[in-house]
Amino acid sequence: MRSAPPRLTRAPSAALIALLALGGVRPAPAGAELAAGSPAVLSSIRVTGDARVSAKPDRVQIDLGVQTQAALSQEAAAANARQLDAVLAAVRKVAGPTAQLKTVSYSLNPNYQYHTSGGEPTIVGYTALNVVQVQLDDLARIGDVLDAATHAGANRVQGIQFTLRDQDAVRAEALREAASRARAEAEVLAGTLNLRILRVLSVEESSPSIVPVRTHLAVARAAAGADVATPVEAGTLDVSANVTLTVEIGPAGH
Repeated sequence: MRSAPPRLTRAPSAALIALLALGGVRPAPAGAELAAGSPAVLSSIRVTGDARVSAKPDRVQIDLGVQTQAALSQEAAAANARQLDAVLAAVRKVAGPTAQLKTVSYSLNPNYQYHTSGGEPTIVGYTALNVVQVQLDDLARIGDVLDAATHAGANRVQGIQFTLRDQDAVRAEALREAASRARAEAEVLAGTLNLRILRVLSVEESSPSIVPVRTHLAVARAAAGADVATPVEAGTLDVSANVTLTVEIGPAGH
């Protein structure tokens, strides 16, 4: 009887072994059988592209608060309401027609005196705190809003956050740049080892994040009587994204 013909096998090429040393490469097993007339899947590489896009903010959210204290809870709440009404009226005058105002927090808590001898603490008064968020699309008005609010009775500035009205457009730009860099890195790896990209096997992306940078509030007040608004620097926003590609590669000559 005739012995069966030997099975056709192909060991990994030297280029693939070199690529494996770079990391992220899975060569085909040395004993893999090749079907007649069909190309062998040699390997794949996995690369990640990072991108960061800077954008100038065009929206700001200012959290302003009024804090009042009184011996009775009703007195603290009433004083807070009167003072906050004056603050809101002053802010609306200078914030412009597109500004939006909303309450973000309110609290009314007792103030305790603790005794060195122990025992139950004594309530000595109440503190009311009301925080309102002012959203502005005209950043040139930030200083005027801060000054009007503090002159009218706002005694807490909880925070100033700069953001973008159209965040989707900047996120899309960061994703495009990250994907382009990932593809370019894959092309470089394949070309260096005399291979070529056959197709993209998978794409993974992390949701782009917006990171505020160089945001600064100059807390120094203008000199008394000077007609100068509190200066505020918006700085820039950084939007970062990363895209991971897994691509199939094969010999450059086929």
